[in-house]
Amino acid sequence: MLGYIIRRILVAIVITIGIAAITFELLHLISGSPVHEVLGRGARPAQIAAWNKQHGYDRPFIAQLLTYLGHLVVLNFGYSYKQGQSVAQLFKEYAGRSLYLSGSALVLSLLIAIPLGIAQAVKRNTIGDYAMTTLTFVLYAMPPFFLGIILIDAFALHLHIFPPLVPSSQTSTGAALTHPRDYALPILTLTAVNIASFSRYMRSSALDNLSQDYIRLARAKGLSRRAMLYRHLLRNACLPMITLVGLSIPDLLAGNLLVEVLFNIQGLGLLFFNALQNGDYPILLAYTVLGGILTVLGNLMADIALTVADPRVRI
Repeated sequence: MLGYIIRRILVAIVITIGIAAITFELLHLISGSPVHEVLGRGARPAQIAAWNKQHGYDRPFIAQLLTYLGHLVVLNFGYSYKQGQSVAQLFKEYAGRSLYLSGSALVLSLLIAIPLGIAQAVKRNTIGDYAMTTLTFVLYAMPPFFLGIILIDAFALHLHIFPPLVPSSQTSTGAALTHPRDYALPILTLTAVNIASFSRYMRSSALDNLSQDYIRLARAKGLSRRAMLYRHLLRNACLPMITLVGLSIPDLLAGNLLVEVLFNIQGLGLLFFNALQNGDYPILLAYTVLGGILTVLGNLMADIALTVADPRVRI
């Protein structure tokens, strides 16, 4: 197992370097230097040349790429000239709210989707199963921002239960924790979308396990349904959820871009959206690279967790 983990880590490192290199090259082709964003479009050629030389943008592409990869090793994501701060400092400031939003939605969706999927499998082909299947398909096909608009119209504009937007004054993670009501609608939006996806996988996995021999043996031994479900079915049926949770790791830090923009949440998604509008390339590059790194890391963690949870994978 140790050899498998080492191989997966080495592959993850190579993929991460490839993601960073490709992303850096694409943005370099779009804009080789942020000089125009800093000095303005009316800057003179002499000013442009002097600024590029001062900040190293006059060097060959390979030299710039190697420098950037070296900075990534020490978690230096560059400097945002638009914001006047280092990108790492901006990420540290905004990441907490994205983590709170996506982490809360992920935990709630797992707590609901796992028993819901098992209940649908046990009560398959009933009216309740058909109703939940229809609802989950509708939610699965619905874009998160559209669902968010529906929830704002229903719970904020008509029923006046929750605020339609997160106040801009909430600029700290502590404020988000002390005012959970402000985050109710965005968390509900992401939770509903995740439940639609997770419960479908959980139902399918539970159905596959219900037809296995070990379940028939448990029933033949006279084991109660509750004991059969909790002792035997639950662990094996949850194995696909490990992969889904691993793939959800990038959302824990990056949040959901459209949901953060819709509800005015000062997280990494809104930071990326504003950087996209302002042409803040250091933030765009760092956000894309970080998303790729977290995706690779999520897959790696899911593979390792799967080998621990299921001995058949090690074999």
